[in-house]
Amino acid sequence: MLLRASVSFSLQNKEKTNMTSMLNQADQKFDSLVVRPIVEACGTVHLPGSKSISNRALLLAALADGTTRLEGLLKADDTERMIESLVKLGIKIERVDDETALVAGCGGKFPVRHAELFIGNAGTAARTLSAVLAFANGSYTIDGVARMRERPIADLIAALRELGAQITCTEREGFLPLEFRPASNLGSSVHVRGNVSSQYLTAILMVAPLIAPAQGLCISIKGELISRPYVEMTVKMMRRFGAQVEPEDGGFRVMPGTYKAQSCYQVEADASSASYFLALGALTGGPVTVTGVGEDSLQGDVAFADVLADMGAKVDKTKNSITVSRSPDAALTGIDVDCTMIPDAAMTLVPMALSCTGAVRLTGIGSWRVKETDRLKAMACEMRKFGAIVEEGEDWILAARPVDGIHNAVVETYDDHRMAMSLALAAASGAEVTVLDPGCTAKTFPTYFALLESLCRFK
Repeated sequence: MLLRASVSFSLQNKEKTNMTSMLNQADQKFDSLVVRPIVEACGTVHLPGSKSISNRALLLAALADGTTRLEGLLKADDTERMIESLVKLGIKIERVDDETALVAGCGGKFPVRHAELFIGNAGTAARTLSAVLAFANGSYTIDGVARMRERPIADLIAALRELGAQITCTEREGFLPLEFRPASNLGSSVHVRGNVSSQYLTAILMVAPLIAPAQGLCISIKGELISRPYVEMTVKMMRRFGAQVEPEDGGFRVMPGTYKAQSCYQVEADASSASYFLALGALTGGPVTVTGVGEDSLQGDVAFADVLADMGAKVDKTKNSITVSRSPDAALTGIDVDCTMIPDAAMTLVPMALSCTGAVRLTGIGSWRVKETDRLKAMACEMRKFGAIVEEGEDWILAARPVDGIHNAVVETYDDHRMAMSLALAAASGAEVTVLDPGCTAKTFPTYFALLESLCRFK
């Protein structure tokens, strides 16, 4: 059962507007949103589709040799930027409804050979499209918002150039905007750094069947591979669409071929987004159930539930759901955990520290520094506003509840959806949280605050 509080949020804007209509008008921008202290969370949430799976599926379907029906697609800014770009490249995409689309694939050859693409702040779309455009035998440009221009892409560019791509960084070497010309002298092997972003390897893998020589394209990984579950997701999805991908020592070999359209491909619910609601089950006692993702998920972030279990929560998984609860006499404890495999979901653990006995220490999160904002620096700054004890390093953070009581706080979100969603959970510690620019959640989860309201009872 979903419990809905009649007066739980206070939204502030230049004009007073009915709360419900404000929550439902995703196209409007609001200055701030006040999340009052959460005293209970109980119910079931059906999550939006995975951003990572949605954008991969859209591109694979676009490159396939027939029409694919995609169901469960995420409808949010990141996926809209991918769809807009594919349409500009000549791909016909028919929206059946908000979560379903028919994608008429091009068989690996975009019909449009000259296009200017704007990708907003969609990192996955920017990296994967860049790899495909580099070998699309046309003239293209790709650009994004100011923050996207600050996010490094030099290692991907280097790998694509090693394969014969003709790429020009039109303003600053190693960053967007990029200009592509037809590639030449395609190589049979490539080296990709694995310790900055797994999206670089994902991008090379996805374009590999289209450019591989007869003996296959050998992809070697330089250094430690971070976020390995995202790469495993990519490989599984490529195989589903007919690609031949085999692991080798230190990398992969991908054979040449054309992606095969799927009569129906079901996108899983977003496991990263599940973390916020599963955390509420642990913080309040729940139970809270998320559906659309479960024990057989492609997504590594389902392992977040296992971390909650280690902190004292009760976790039950089925093939298509995860439920988290906690006994009233079981304290939620701090934890020291390597989050290399769950970097996105790991952000949710930081505000949980305000409700834990003992500190929460996260390691293996260096990739936070090159996301929508420098998440390590930003999270440390905002957590201190609650009075939390915070320490940070190059790839780690430690947070603990204050000794003199938790403070109410006004938190910046840095135009970063995950900052907004995770920091809102500090309300479960008894704090009143004023979230600035709550509309930034539209990047991946436009209905986040409405769902949070439907699940919780507030003080």
